[in-house]
Amino acid sequence: MGIAIRGGRLLDPANGVDGVMDLFIADQQVAAVGGKPRGFRIEREIDAHGQVVCPGLIDLCARLREPGEEHRASIASETRAAAQAGVTTLVCPPDTDPVIDETAVVELIRRRAEAAGQARVLTLGALTQGLQGEQLAEMAALKEAGCVGVSNALAPVTNTLVLRRSLEYAATYRLTVFLTPMDPWLTAGGCAHEGVMATHLGLTGIPAAAETSMVARDLALLEGIGVRTHFCRLSSAGAAAMVAAAQARGMPVTADVSAHHLQLTELDLAGFNSLCHVSPPLRSPQDRDGLRAGLASGVIAAICSDHQPHEPDAKEAPFGDTLPGISGLDTLLALGLRLAEEGVLPLPAVIERLTAGPARILGLALGQLGPGAIADVCVFDPEQVWILDAKTMVSRGHNSPFLGRGFRGKVTCTLLAGKIVYQA
Repeated sequence: MGIAIRGGRLLDPANGVDGVMDLFIADQQVAAVGGKPRGFRIEREIDAHGQVVCPGLIDLCARLREPGEEHRASIASETRAAAQAGVTTLVCPPDTDPVIDETAVVELIRRRAEAAGQARVLTLGALTQGLQGEQLAEMAALKEAGCVGVSNALAPVTNTLVLRRSLEYAATYRLTVFLTPMDPWLTAGGCAHEGVMATHLGLTGIPAAAETSMVARDLALLEGIGVRTHFCRLSSAGAAAMVAAAQARGMPVTADVSAHHLQLTELDLAGFNSLCHVSPPLRSPQDRDGLRAGLASGVIAAICSDHQPHEPDAKEAPFGDTLPGISGLDTLLALGLRLAEEGVLPLPAVIERLTAGPARILGLALGQLGPGAIADVCVFDPEQVWILDAKTMVSRGHNSPFLGRGFRGKVTCTLLAGKIVYQA
C-alpha cells in the first residue's frame, strides 16, 4: 500500500530534518521525503496538517509480563498500548518467567509479538544463567536467536570476577551489556530515597550511594575490556556525572533515564503515595535536575518508560509492602513533550532521545525516516489536551501517579513497518 502523510512537521533528528513536508511510504519503507516520487501510487492519504510526524518511539525498557505473569498483562495488551502511544519498538528485559537465558524463550516472545502485530518486541538475553550471578549464560546462542544485548535485569552480579568474565565474554561477541546499578546491601529493605521525605514518613531509605558505588565498580571493571556498556535508568545526579566523566575519557558507555524520574521527586511520596513507589527510588529535586542536565547535554542518550504494569492490589498495601513500578507506556511521549514545554530541551532533542538515541544504543537502523528506512512512524497533535484516566488507559496496568493529570500532545496515528497499527 502506498501511503502519503501530508502536510505535517517532519521531525527526523537522525537526518537533521525539521520542516513541513510530505512523507511517502511503500513496501514497508520510506519511499521519499518531500516530493512524490515518479510513478508512486497513493492508496491511502493521512492528513497531518498542524501535527508532528516523527520516527516511531523506541522504548528501552518495558516489562510486558509475558511469559510468566499474564494475570498482570500480556504481550498483546501492552503492545496495543504501545501502538496508541506512538511506540513502535519495545525492549523486554530478561527477568521473565522463565528467564530469557534460552533461545526457546526468545522465540516464544518473538512469535507472540508478531502474532499481536502492534509493535516490534526486542529481547535482552540473560547475562548469567537464571540471573543468579554465578555462571555465564550462553550469550552467543542468545545473540544468534535475536537478542539485542545482555543484562542481569534488577539482579546485581555481586561476584566481581563473574561480572568481569561476563563483560569479556560479551565483548567477544560484540554484545552490548545493559547494567542496572543497584547495590543489593544498600538497597535491602529500602523503599524510598534516603532523604527528607523518607525521614518524615518513617520509611527505610535507599541512599544515592547504592547507585553511585555500583557505577564506580562497574566502570573500574570495564577499563580495558572495550565492551559497549549501557547504564539503565539512572536516578541520581552523581551517577550521571560519573557517566559523563567516563564518556570524556573515551569509554564506550551510554545511559538512559525513565520519564518519571525526570518529572517526579521524593516529595511526591507525600501521604504515602504508593503509586510513586519505584525502583530505583525517586530522589531529590537536585537529583532530578542533574538528570535533566545530563539529558540536555547528551550524556544521557535516551528516555524510557520503565513500564511495569501491576494489578490494583499490588499498590493497595502499606507503602513499604507495595510492589514498585509505574505503568508508563501511555504517558511516555506526553512526559517527553512536557520537558520541551518546560524548556529543559527543545522539541527536536526530545524526539531524538525517544527515537534515534535509543536506536544508536541498540546499534540498529531504526529511529529515522530517511529514504529506504523502515517506515516506523508516529504522528501526534502537539496541541491536543487530554487527561490520563484509568478508564481509558490502554495498558492493563493502571498504576500511574499521573492519573487525573492533564497533558498536551496526543498520538493520532502510528505505523509499524508501513502498516497502520493505530489511528484515532
